[in-house]
Amino acid sequence: MIRFIFHRLLMAIPTLVIVAITVFALIRFIPGDPAALMLGDMATPDQVAEMRVELGLDTSLPQQFLVWSGNVLSGDFGQSIVNKEPVLPLVVSRFMVSAEIVIVAVILASLIAVPAGVIAAWRQNSATDLFLIGTATVLLSIPTFWLGLLLLLFFGLKLGWLPVLGYVSLSDNFVSGLLYLVLPIMTLVIHEAGVLIRMARASTLEVLRLDYIAHARAKGLSEQAVLWKHAFKNAFGPTWTMIGLILGNLLGGIAVIETVFTIPGLGRLMVDSIFQRDYPVIQGCLLFVAMSYVVVNLIVDLLYPLFDPRVVAE
Repeated sequence: MIRFIFHRLLMAIPTLVIVAITVFALIRFIPGDPAALMLGDMATPDQVAEMRVELGLDTSLPQQFLVWSGNVLSGDFGQSIVNKEPVLPLVVSRFMVSAEIVIVAVILASLIAVPAGVIAAWRQNSATDLFLIGTATVLLSIPTFWLGLLLLLFFGLKLGWLPVLGYVSLSDNFVSGLLYLVLPIMTLVIHEAGVLIRMARASTLEVLRLDYIAHARAKGLSEQAVLWKHAFKNAFGPTWTMIGLILGNLLGGIAVIETVFTIPGLGRLMVDSIFQRDYPVIQGCLLFVAMSYVVVNLIVDLLYPLFDPRVVAE
């Protein structure tokens, strides 16, 4: 087990290096001079040259990368051009807002969808199975931004149960903050439940066809015991991987939901920074999103042996 953990941790290092190089290259390949774009059309050549020196753009690309990576390792992600704030605290504060929504949504979607997918597999080709698969297909087909707008229209404007615009931190007012998070969390739960239902059903069907399941039934065990005590654990492994992928994707791709519900999260910060040409913040957001995705998948890999002990043996 220790060897497996060490191997996975070791594999994460080159991944993080590739991520850092990719983020650095993406920003540098954007057309135009970042210094001139930041200062605007009225800037003089001397001001542009001074800004290039300040940003370290007057050196070669390898030197720029070494300086930037050294600063990142020391916790210095630079300073925002627009807000004049350090990038790292700004990104972390916005990331925590996004994490509140994403983590709760993924947990709720898993608690609802995984049992539903297992039941659909257990009742294969029955009315229950057809209903659950049909529901999952419909949920997958609805774009999240459209679903969010429908929920805003119904629960916010028509019924008036929940706030429509704005955001309140849970630390400032827990009850009010919770009301502002209900609709974005509900939107993600509804959409991601469709993915997890189909995944849980497919993996459970594959396990139910194995020989040890037939042996358990031959011993006279009830269908409930066969399903939940013998099939569920092995079937949950692939679903657990999908949960990790969904979590990583949502942490980096929640910009649409945050825009619809006017939530000041990491996705919206990245979109605003792109429009404002705030390159240090864009670079910090991209790196933080990529690193969070790598960390989430590393945690998924480390926990996978709990569901499939054969992974450690391999």
